[in-house]
Amino acid sequence: MLSEARRTLTLSLYLGGHLSVATTARVVHRTTDGTLLWLAAGALVWRVDVPDGGHLRDVLPEERPAEGYPLVRDEWRPRNNLVHMPADAGYAVWWLFSAEMAFEGWYVNLERRAYEADAIDVFDHELDIVVDPDRVWRWKDEESFVSKIGHPAYWSLEEASSIRAEGERATRLIEAGAYPFDGSWCDFSPPKSWELPELPPQPPRVRADMDEGSPSGGEPSRW
Repeated sequence: MLSEARRTLTLSLYLGGHLSVATTARVVHRTTDGTLLWLAAGALVWRVDVPDGGHLRDVLPEERPAEGYPLVRDEWRPRNNLVHMPADAGYAVWWLFSAEMAFEGWYVNLERRAYEADAIDVFDHELDIVVDPDRVWRWKDEESFVSKIGHPAYWSLEEASSIRAEGERATRLIEAGAYPFDGSWCDFSPPKSWELPELPPQPPRVRADMDEGSPSGGEPSRW
């Protein structure tokens, strides 16, 4: 199950085409069904430096610098995370662990992904699902998701419907207690030999060449 454990890749999250955060993730497990990554609390990251401590999602793309905001070194916090990226879905499922590796629930991030040799770029679809350990779930950031419908940097009404449908697909798995919500990996503990990875090179701060609205999360055949 840990055949890929020595491999790392750069994981970058984009909001409205602009980089929000980037870090180095460890490949835990990978099959034709998807990729499982490990993100350790305390790992070094590049994080966008929005003026006045604001959040990138709250700044319209046309109000941001064309080259993107500067990046600062920071740490991945506050939790440890496993991240499952299904090959055939427009979402990722995050296992949330405390600093002491106590399981605290799941988080479903609706997204589109682009794959390169040793990197995954995630284009966030804003709408998320919070899942308690007992599989009680709730939508998150619905208002922000809806407010972006029709904006050229985000998604059309038709695309928004497809994105939400991907979320509803995940909720059916949650309610059925099906993988990845069946208890798998909830007792995960990383090997002590897994040191924190190095900070990756700065990725592009702007990726305007990708259609964010599509819910597809498919991986390339070489993976």
